[in-house]
This record gives sequence, C-alpha cells and structure tokens, in this order.
Amino acid sequence: MKKLISTLLAAAVAATAVFSLAACSKDTLTIAVPNDTTNEARALLLLEEQGIIELDDAAGITATIRDITSNPHNITFKEVEAAQIPNILQDVDYAVINSNYAINAGLNPLTDALAIEGSSSAYSNVLTVKEGNESTDKTKALAAALESQQVVDFINQKYNGSVVSTVENPTDGFDASVNYDALAGQTITVAASPTPHAEILAVAKEILAQRNITLDVIDYNDYIIPNNVVESGEVDANYFQHKPYLDDFNAQNGTHLVSVAAIHVEPIGLYGGKQTTLDTIKNA
Repeated sequence: MKKLISTLLAAAVAATAVFSLAACSKDTLTIAVPNDTTNEARALLLLEEQGIIELDDAAGITATIRDITSNPHNITFKEVEAAQIPNILQDVDYAVINSNYAINAGLNPLTDALAIEGSSSAYSNVLTVKEGNESTDKTKALAAALESQQVVDFINQKYNGSVVSTVENPTDGFDASVNYDALAGQTITVAASPTPHAEILAVAKEILAQRNITLDVIDYNDYIIPNNVVESGEVDANYFQHKPYLDDFNAQNGTHLVSVAAIHVEPIGLYGGKQTTLDTIKNA
C-alpha cells in the first residue's frame, strides 16, 4: 500500500513539474512603461483604454502596475526611466513612450504609435518657476513669449498634431505690465528637454531678442535635474513637465515650484518593439 501511495505521489509531482515547466516556458509579452508616478499612470490608462488591462478605479492618475486588477494577456511590465524607453524599444514587445522622447528618437507619434491618448489639457506642459518668482518681470516676459501667437503657429506647423498647443488666448509675445527697458541686456535662463521644449523656446528666444533680452536655454534629457536647478535658484525657470508630474515632484521632494503658464500637451503613445501590431497582444 505504501509503495502504491509513493508511486501515485511521484506521478503527481512529475505531472506538476511538467505543467510548471510548460507554464514557465510559454513566452510572455513585455511592455515597457515610464517609472515615474504620473507618466506610468498615463501609460497604464492608455493600455486600459485598449482593453489590454484593467485598473483599480480608485488609482486614477497615480496608478502603478500594483493597481492592475486584471491582466488577461499575462503581460510582463518593465518599469523604466521615461528618457531611456526609446533605447530599449527593440528589446521589448511594446513600449509606452512620452511624445517628447519619441520625437527625439525619430518616432512620429501620429504615424508610428499603435495607440495614442487624447490630447487632454490635464497634462499640459507648463512653464515652472520657484514659488515667489511668479510675478517677476523675467517670468512674465518669458511666459508672454511662450503664450504668443508665434509659438502657437510654430507648434501647429512643426508638429502637426503630435504636440498640441493649449494656449487659449495667445499674446503678441509681450506683456504690457513688464518693464522691458529694465530687462534689456539681461539673461533669462530656462532648463528644458531638447524636443519639443527647446525647439519651442527658440521661438520665444527670437521674441525676447527684439527687446534685447537673452534667453539661455539649457538642455536636460532628464526629469529630475531641471526641477532641482530651479529650486536651488541656479536657473530662472524650466519647461519640460506637465502639471500632475510637477505636483507629485513637489510632494515627494519638498520643493516649492509653481506653474505659471500652460503651453502644450504631448499625447503619450504605445509603440511596437519586437511586435509591429496590436494583433499579437490582443490574441495572446
């Protein structure tokens, strides 16, 4: 009897081992998503819109992979620094990429993305300064230049919908309350990511140059340093982030940064890496 039980147990263990091996050997699809709180949430919400996953309704714009309540396609998620995702696109099946990094990597969000979020103004990229500097002439002059009709036209023509202006009442480039004569000969420094922010700031630079004001744009391919240099006072302003990210950064780091103007929105997109269509994931 003992021998029979041992034989049956051995057979059961062997069957379990075979099942486990089969389960482990089955290929799973991998999706890379940004690892910062608000952009990870945007990525996951986009995947939910596509019917790929389901999220806890309470998670909202702070959702992470831990808030996934249904993963029917058995997706493996790879959380990666947003700026680095284009560099690993070929190593994953799919990736959700912020449009600024997608454009900088030679991707066209309108033609290359397999899915793209709507251009919600909730994620407008903002001009940011340290609290207390909202009403300085430097800040107002830069904000007026970025909110100009020239910048709106540049965004519309240059990006053709992959970057969308959110300026509702464009200016002529100047603020009547600013003492431009006193600013003449001075330099305004602004930290920005290369695409599209530095490109947009080049238009603002031309506007400010008309009043003999120099705009010094410092490029950062990073989400942390641009806020730190404004908080420290090393740089006057930055232009690279959306408002939810700014609010989360202040909460996490005890910084005192404020938005002074909303300029544009960059819809986040789902791109194919090893896979070229969504058929693979939806049939998984």
